[in-house]
Amino acid sequence: MTVNPPRPRSSGGTRSTPDRAATFGRVLPQAAVALVLLLMLLVVVRLPWAGDLGMHAATLQRLRHSLLHPGNPLVDADTPSPYYSPWMLLLGCVARVTSLSVFQVLRVGAVVGLALLVGGVWRYVRTLSAHRAAPALALLCLLFLWGPVLFEWSGFLGLNSLALTVAYPSVLSLGLSFHLWAWLTHALRGGERRWRVWLGLGLLWGVILLCHQFTGVVASLGALATVLSARPGRAVLLRLGCGVVLGVVLLGVWPYYDFFALFSAGADLEAIHRSLYTGLAGRFGLVLLGVVALVARWRRDRWDALALFFVLGVLVFAAGGLTGHYSWGRALPAVLIPAQLAAALEAVSRGRRGARLGWAWALGAALLVGAWTQAGTLGYVTGRSALPGAVAAKYREPWRGYQWVTPWVKYGDVVMARTFPARQLPAYGGYTVAPGYPDVFLPDAGARDAAVRRYFSATTSAGERLSLLKRYGVRFVLGGPAEPFLHRVAVGPGGQALYEVGG
Repeated sequence: MTVNPPRPRSSGGTRSTPDRAATFGRVLPQAAVALVLLLMLLVVVRLPWAGDLGMHAATLQRLRHSLLHPGNPLVDADTPSPYYSPWMLLLGCVARVTSLSVFQVLRVGAVVGLALLVGGVWRYVRTLSAHRAAPALALLCLLFLWGPVLFEWSGFLGLNSLALTVAYPSVLSLGLSFHLWAWLTHALRGGERRWRVWLGLGLLWGVILLCHQFTGVVASLGALATVLSARPGRAVLLRLGCGVVLGVVLLGVWPYYDFFALFSAGADLEAIHRSLYTGLAGRFGLVLLGVVALVARWRRDRWDALALFFVLGVLVFAAGGLTGHYSWGRALPAVLIPAQLAAALEAVSRGRRGARLGWAWALGAALLVGAWTQAGTLGYVTGRSALPGAVAAKYREPWRGYQWVTPWVKYGDVVMARTFPARQLPAYGGYTVAPGYPDVFLPDAGARDAAVRRYFSATTSAGERLSLLKRYGVRFVLGGPAEPFLHRVAVGPGGQALYEVGG
């Protein structure tokens, strides 16, 4: 009879070194994510102002006053707007039935969007890996695996970008996109037969497109990659097709704007997005680590969903650059997200321990570089003065608001203002002569832009200025020369003067 010798035990009954390393490797990403989420919640409290925040606040202002016929959110015109999405309509209802200000409502929306994003990433990554550290590591890669040059744009998940756009519909739409991919993956793998599941997927897809059209393209590419990877049979394709048809019907019947008219967006939209095709190495260089991981996944499985997702994203992004449709560059997250997820998953994949450890060190170093690049995000919570010098140098001051004009400019008043203040003033209820952003549905947008340029031109006479003010029913003018028909009522930061017309 052979007796097996007892297994050696570590002194004191402590865990073995490999067990401790595994626990550390699982707990460290989770702890890091917890700290990042705490930081983001503190950011929501401060809600730093930049970019489109004024547009979204203005949208809520209009919906608060009229849910059925809100009109253009920026100028005094009865036109539709793609900003009137299902999500903004819901937040508009909250604003209408509560005493919360539009910025407080946006904070509520930011918390909901952030929760959906984190939950969506968690669910989707669970469909790709059972490793307990995978979801947390994936979130860290989505936030920090970017490049040594700071980059921020709505629909992009870098930490600094997320801090500035957390209240935007794009964050909610990205969160819903991850839920869509997770739900679709489960349905395809399980050969789901219940029609309500496929119809629900179609409705979710339509809602994402209505809430943020560019993110909807990313969601569509990820869903297409998921379907191609699963290679479903005819019965599943039939149910899936019915879900898609229902989603298209939702897009067609949405009453607040014509979704399909967005395909005719003008040259202004392309010009704004041209910069997405510049500085790619500096902005996204660290993502190359994820491209290496994607190649490894593709070698193991020619139908890998992340690899297919990446290829589809590259094709759309490249097509936009080659054809001059630079707005197609907003599909870039379809390139970045699969690469970032692949980088995280490669660190927890099965394989030789030495190779896995080497990859973990490389990924950790890349994440530290990305985190240092975005360290200035801390300033949105603490302010610049509380930051160490090296970190303060990375901090970008958020925009100042125009709340100082609110004692005079009331809801519905029209203000003559240049482009930058025109992006903020409507957040407080006023209108501007020209929108601060390109507006596909405003037929006289070009004439309005020309009127603003003409008014602030040094060669324009006082009589012509007064004629322009009367044409657009202007009550206040922000900046510009003092004229006899203007009365200065306030002076804001930087010496900006607010004039009342005919005062």
